[in-house]
Parts: sequence; C-alpha cells; structure tokens
Amino acid sequence: MAMRAARSTTILSVRRDGQVALGGDGQVTLGNVVAKQDAVKIRRIGGGKVLTGFAGSAADAFALLERFEKKLSEFPDNTRRAVIELAKEWRTDRVLRRLEAMLAVVDKQVSLIVSGAGDVIEPTDGVIGIGSGGPYALSAARALLQHSTLDAKAIAEASLKIAGELCIYTNTNIRVETL
Repeated sequence: MAMRAARSTTILSVRRDGQVALGGDGQVTLGNVVAKQDAVKIRRIGGGKVLTGFAGSAADAFALLERFEKKLSEFPDNTRRAVIELAKEWRTDRVLRRLEAMLAVVDKQVSLIVSGAGDVIEPTDGVIGIGSGGPYALSAARALLQHSTLDAKAIAEASLKIAGELCIYTNTNIRVETL
C-alpha cells in the first residue's frame, strides 16, 4: 500500500481593533493515521512583519514559503504585491503548478489567501479559514467577532479549539502569533 502525502490542517486568521492573529493546529495525518500532533504550520517572515500559515501537502507548502520569502524580499513593504507575484509564478510554472497547498498571508494591513489555481483572495471581513477544519474555525470566529468583545488572539484560539473538537484532521494543539 502506497503512503499518502501528509495533509489536512486548520489555519485561521482574525482581525480586530488593529490586531491580527494567525494560528494553526499541530496535527499531521498520513491517510487516516495521525503522524504528528505538534507540527508548526505558521511562520513569521519578512523581518517579523508578515505571518504565513499553510494547509495541504507540507513539502509543497515549504516550497511555496521559500518562493514567497524571495518575493517578499523583492517587495519588502508590499505584501499584496509579493503574494500576487507568487500566485502568477505558481500558476504559470510547470513544476509549481502541481503543488497542492494553500497559504494564508497577513500583515498589519492585509489578509490574503493564495492558491495554486492563481487565486489571491482578500476576505472582506479580514477573517481567513483554510484547511480541512477551516470552515469550522471561520464560522466560530465570525460568531465570536459578532457576539463577543474578545481580542483577535483570543478569538483565534477559541475558534481553532472548536474546529479541533469537530474536524478529525485537526487537533487542539494550537499555536497563535499576532501582529
């Protein structure tokens, strides 16, 4: 039996009152087996000014993160432009096109989702949920934004915990970074 690629996760970003939080769970699965419970799927890059999180194949995501860091060094004060340039390269390069991952990218001003289909999406409300547990975390975050006074980090933590309790590919070993 062939080994399946490591996949699935939950990445969530929330904005509130000038703070942006990006977090993820720690679970890595190989097929239907939990292979690791404490993976770190979020990174602080660009001199600490940009947060990224990835969902999908880990090897593919790391390849994309390396390329994104190069784009960010070309456009150090323009995260949106760096993401657009990455998406263009991702979509047009024959090798990159096969990568199966999604990235959530945030800085103080912008929250973006980038995919291999060439999509660069900036959610209207600044809330991003990607990965298998993304819809659960996104729903919880939107409810907490509307019905609580919690800050962005607390909302991200609570929402990721809820996703971890619902999604079998997500755990409650959560890490959240803020800007």
